[in-house]
Amino acid sequence: MECKLKDFLKETGIKQKFIAEKAEISQGTLSLIIRGESLPTLPVAYKIAGVVNKPVEEIWVRVDE
Repeated sequence: MECKLKDFLKETGIKQKFIAEKAEISQGTLSLIIRGESLPTLPVAYKIAGVVNKPVEEIWVRVDE
């Protein structure tokens, strides 16, 4: 899975801190998710998607290796 949040943040200017606070996760956890070093749980993925108003499928895309 590849996380597209970094691109979204650049496009919109929304800060990681804002998303982390609204999704009720730590900034460190969100940073790991954005860098692709961690995958969120399904509930956290839906919280993040709700904050940025995008479907989960647009934030995390499958990458065939």
